[in-house]
Amino acid sequence: MEVKAGELLEQINYPSDLKKFSESDLERICQELRQYIIDVVSVNGGHFAASLGVVELTVALHYVLNTPYDQLVWDVGHQAYGHKILTGRRSVFHTNRMHNGISGFPKRAESEYDTFGVGHSSTSISAALGMAVASQYKGEKDRQHVAVIGDGSMTAGMAFEALNHAGIENTNLLVILNDNCMSIDPNVGALKEYLTDITISRPYNKFRDDISNVLGKLSELGPNAHQMVKMIEKSIKGTLLKRSNFFEALKFRYFGPIDGHDVKHLAKVIKELRSIPGPKLLHCVTVKGKGFSLAEKDQTKWHAPGLFDKITGEIKKSVSDKPQPPKYQDVFGHTLVELAEANPNIMGITPAMPSGSSMNIMMKAMPDRAFDVGIAEQHAVTFSAGLATQGMVPFCNIYSSFMQRAYDQVIHDVAIQKLNVVFCLDRAGLAGADGATHHGAYDLAFMRCIPNMVVSAPMNEEELRNLMYTAQQENMGPFAIRYPRGTGVMADWKRPFKAIPVGKGRKISDGEEVAILTIGHIGNEAVKACHELSSLGIHPAHFDMRFVKPIDEDLLHDIFANFSKLVIVEDGCLQGGLGSAVLEFMSDNLYSATVIRLGIPDEFIEHGEQPELWAECGYDAGAIIKAVEKMAVIRTTKSLAS
Repeated sequence: MEVKAGELLEQINYPSDLKKFSESDLERICQELRQYIIDVVSVNGGHFAASLGVVELTVALHYVLNTPYDQLVWDVGHQAYGHKILTGRRSVFHTNRMHNGISGFPKRAESEYDTFGVGHSSTSISAALGMAVASQYKGEKDRQHVAVIGDGSMTAGMAFEALNHAGIENTNLLVILNDNCMSIDPNVGALKEYLTDITISRPYNKFRDDISNVLGKLSELGPNAHQMVKMIEKSIKGTLLKRSNFFEALKFRYFGPIDGHDVKHLAKVIKELRSIPGPKLLHCVTVKGKGFSLAEKDQTKWHAPGLFDKITGEIKKSVSDKPQPPKYQDVFGHTLVELAEANPNIMGITPAMPSGSSMNIMMKAMPDRAFDVGIAEQHAVTFSAGLATQGMVPFCNIYSSFMQRAYDQVIHDVAIQKLNVVFCLDRAGLAGADGATHHGAYDLAFMRCIPNMVVSAPMNEEELRNLMYTAQQENMGPFAIRYPRGTGVMADWKRPFKAIPVGKGRKISDGEEVAILTIGHIGNEAVKACHELSSLGIHPAHFDMRFVKPIDEDLLHDIFANFSKLVIVEDGCLQGGLGSAVLEFMSDNLYSATVIRLGIPDEFIEHGEQPELWAECGYDAGAIIKAVEKMAVIRTTKSLAS
């Protein structure tokens, strides 16, 4: 659904159009841009509060910088809607995050203004530094490089690594710290407290404002005065606020904190910073959800609220008279509390995703046993490993695509030491509208190749509960449970726990000629397919493997003894997953069969709703039906030939 823009915004297709307006028009442009984001997201969905919080910063940056020649990198990209609207995509913004529409994140293939593809946090400073060093090498002395990073993203180790390196490179790099005390959930840790100290220090802020004019005049005296200005400025910051020299210690010039919603002042400061050489950090204080009162009050809820009434603020939800299946993440959250009540050694760990993973349920019920460690997946895994060495049973809940960031820690710190860390991988498989950066396509493959690791996937909510129950049994070792985004299939899911024999699958339905092997939630698409096929007189058998490692060899021996045609279905990459495991078993045991593998092909899949993407990749119920029918065609052709 297209939405009409305001009078001034309607005239802006690219930053060059924005520059035609006077500074006195910037506040109105910000108002219209903020309203346009509200209008479109309310009817089409998407990330919301983050982009509202950086409207003024977005306008100021594109007003002052010569983008795309000056290179602007947005960290994560949740906040880049205003950037997209101002850089040639206003007319298609209504397709944001929709199948075959524009991406919800900056994407190099989409626009030259998107200088770096993002989606995971804390990459912006590293990327912008790489660009800045390349420009310096090529002699592009006038080219600016800006990384906009939130205080939540600044908690990741990669951001500190980049700051450490950038401090010794004399490049045109400006880091803008968008400080709103939020990622998706409220920020945690010592860095948040440190930034709060700076923000609320009245002596520092008052004296900083009083001295700025004096230093500005002093710097006009000549080049030798520049070093004197830096020395005086550093001394003032260190004296008035003992901990305020953190960024200065990394050889960044620190400026701020300033009001991130004063667009005129932002434009003035950014313009002045262009002429200052070397690495710089501008500390902007903003409000996530700015301009939409409900989003300002409940920033977590309004991070990505779905469709809503922009007047009343009512979030639109589907209503049904029948009990509905819960989200897998909520089954995890409630089940973890149940298990922890019975097992005092269970701990919960999440890297900055308490609401997204439903770890917040345990954090509320047992605050001393559940930890949000910030955006720090590597630390989350090794912290869990440390807990496990002391007899704890940590349930480390990380989105599948984010687990990629901690792969070395999984191998080095957990698997080698055979520690009982339970990895609960949420958003496994094709995750939906967030697209390629968030799809959990690879966990079956990259976990399966690790020694000592158990790799499992539940087909429904009851199976998730039972796998969690099984994983915390004594002497279990590293244990991965992967499950998808969204709801399951069982409204009546809260049933008594049953231990599942590790490495054992199960038969879902008897059949003849063709065997369908599945793992995880996608097995429910096979159930639909079998029902439809039975009406056509075709009766395949269906097996839920449950474990890709160790794989159920007894069950596979039985399958190969009775079926010469297999369809293997997984919501994961075809290379290295369930299909590969079955083919390896077939080869090692000298079996022969006709096998069709359905799963994610060897390419990055774009965004869309999960059923749309399953169909696009060819492993939904319809694709399973076609694969089984193809087996029947092969049988018919062979019988005619004989």
